[in-house]
Amino acid sequence: MNPPSDAISALMEGRHDDPFSLLGVFSGPEGSFARTWIPGAETVEAFDLSGASLGILAVASHAGPDGEGLFEGPIAGDPQPVRYVARGHGSEWSVTDPYSFGPVLGETDEYLFGEGTHLRLWDKMGAHLIGHQGATGTHFAVWAPNARRVSVVGNFNSWDGRRHVMRRRGGVGIWELFLPDLGAGHAYKFEILGSDGRLQPQKADPFAFAAELRPRTASLTTGPMQHVWQDDGHRAHWASVDPRRVPVSIYEVHAGSWDKDENGWFLSWDALADKLIPYVVEMGFTHIEFMPITEHPYDPSWGYQTTGLYAPSARFGDHEGFARFVDGAHQAGIGVLLDWVPAHFPMDPHGLIRFDGTALYEHDDPRQGYHPDWNTAIYNFGRREVSSYLVNNALFWAERYHLDGLRVDAVASMLYRDYSRNAGEWIPNAEGGRENWEAVEFLRAANRAVYREHPGIFTVAEESTSWPGVSSPAPAPGERDGGLGFGFKWNMGWMHDTLQYMARDPLHRQHHHGEITFGLVYAYSENFVLPLSHDEVVHGKGSLLAKMPGEDWQQFANLRLYYAFMWGYPGKKLLFMGQEFAQRGEWSEERGLDWHLRASPAHEGVRNLVRDLNRLYRDTPALHARDCEPEGFEWLVGDDAANSVFAWLRKAPGQKPVAVIANMTPIARAPYRIPLPHDGRWREIMNSDAADYWGSGLGNMGGVEAKDGAAWVTLPPLATVMLEYEG
Repeated sequence: MNPPSDAISALMEGRHDDPFSLLGVFSGPEGSFARTWIPGAETVEAFDLSGASLGILAVASHAGPDGEGLFEGPIAGDPQPVRYVARGHGSEWSVTDPYSFGPVLGETDEYLFGEGTHLRLWDKMGAHLIGHQGATGTHFAVWAPNARRVSVVGNFNSWDGRRHVMRRRGGVGIWELFLPDLGAGHAYKFEILGSDGRLQPQKADPFAFAAELRPRTASLTTGPMQHVWQDDGHRAHWASVDPRRVPVSIYEVHAGSWDKDENGWFLSWDALADKLIPYVVEMGFTHIEFMPITEHPYDPSWGYQTTGLYAPSARFGDHEGFARFVDGAHQAGIGVLLDWVPAHFPMDPHGLIRFDGTALYEHDDPRQGYHPDWNTAIYNFGRREVSSYLVNNALFWAERYHLDGLRVDAVASMLYRDYSRNAGEWIPNAEGGRENWEAVEFLRAANRAVYREHPGIFTVAEESTSWPGVSSPAPAPGERDGGLGFGFKWNMGWMHDTLQYMARDPLHRQHHHGEITFGLVYAYSENFVLPLSHDEVVHGKGSLLAKMPGEDWQQFANLRLYYAFMWGYPGKKLLFMGQEFAQRGEWSEERGLDWHLRASPAHEGVRNLVRDLNRLYRDTPALHARDCEPEGFEWLVGDDAANSVFAWLRKAPGQKPVAVIANMTPIARAPYRIPLPHDGRWREIMNSDAADYWGSGLGNMGGVEAKDGAAWVTLPPLATVMLEYEG
């Protein structure tokens, strides 16, 4: 039973890749034999898990000077998990031997992992508090196929990589170890010896459910989720509807800067729930979309450079706080979307970069594996295990945290191999083209899995090119023709064209009429969300209010006109936080929003307008039920460039139609002839120039009468009005 001295030396030095061959309890010709390494011990006695003594071990004298703390000897009974009581230097402590326990993962898990078809990897990989062979402890599992040795290190073993070397499983490259008696709340990482014998920087767990607060970077062990969900009704509702045909109005939020506490620190999830959820309900939005809240080391990245895809950031308190927030939002009738970032990952040494000493999650060739725009790495979407890691992450957020949807960031950067690259800086695909078909299949796989496993959820692509079929159904696996499978796509063209138009002096708008009309040519080519997002109010771009031309009153009038125009335009709505009350300053993640501006009638007028637009949008089927289908739109006036007037009809089967009329100049037009499809009374249901919104108060006295297919309408200056047919 005496192992070679060089094996003992390798064990003591952290070079041995199979500690289970040396440590634990073994069956021998004379009964069971135990060997353990307990640094600092002078005597060691073995007990079974019920507390019965099994025998006293002796110092392993044959191990030589390298074997200090190594004990061995025969023990009573069959091989079984054992607990040692160690004594030394006036102290006594107990150690349950992890090497006396059998493996936790099964062959099916290994097979599905290697095949890339496992759909519950987060239940198997990472750190889990479990019961195993009569003991309670934490099971660790990590994928590092090219490692020579992997250890769990943490505050429970003085970050000593020699202490808890893991068991290598089969040929798929998974390493696992059960640490009995280790509970929740411990900091840990993985220490990895690469195939070249070099020790890698200690790595955070790719599947960690929680992490330390930056600048610390360790993962944290957790217990089973304690929160009891009470949102069955909310989830059942969304599973029963077509999101294209119901109102979707999204309030985009950066959780770290929507507001701060009295000390200038981040609000906890519970504090955010107390303040943000009632505010969103009052404002009439249907969804909150959080910019990435997964763990990330650098605040100014806004979460888009995440190192912990499975962990809500510690900035906002414990990880279960996010579950409580989502449940609270659901009970208030508000959905929660998460900005999800599978396009790239940061190259912080504790993250995924060269995880086991090789390019494991990324491509080795920088022409495929490096993002020049963001100084980040690109996932190797063509590797089954990597694609599966990301697909599982999408499923994880839908299941563990009951999210209503995922907005996928930077889709265009995934679709094209030459994205933001010059000639010679990228590698064509097998056909010589620029399409990244591996990324296409990953996106399709993620969408197929999410929609199949979680009815009621929807996905949204931020995709800035004309890639066809972004929001069309994905084909079967392996088929080339078909869509990407997203539910919606951000309409970046609409955002660009309309903001460019609105920034123009109204005197010159007549020469740029097509910037508004062109968007209706392709408005139904995808299922669109109209985004006025954080990207439009950072990096020197100024706030939306600051983009508007003219003196102060005209800037506010232009912004109100623009919002009412947007809410009357086909497509779902998204507005970034602060823009609902016309924040003057550019957004910064370092400070909270300028809530004091609400004391101004001009700013509060814009907020009241957005609130009323949301309520009108939700309560008026003609404005939402055919957002994504061409039968919901009809031009009334599209060619009056001279007056910069636009008018169209929003409609839905069996519903009262609504005429949307926008006057893009500061000249009131009264009367102005608008063709209408039905004679009779058309009630004014929205006027962005109303006095309640800090407008001039010019309007149509409650409505107009249509006769012979038209009505004479008063168009206030720089305003959008909506007229609903009463019949």
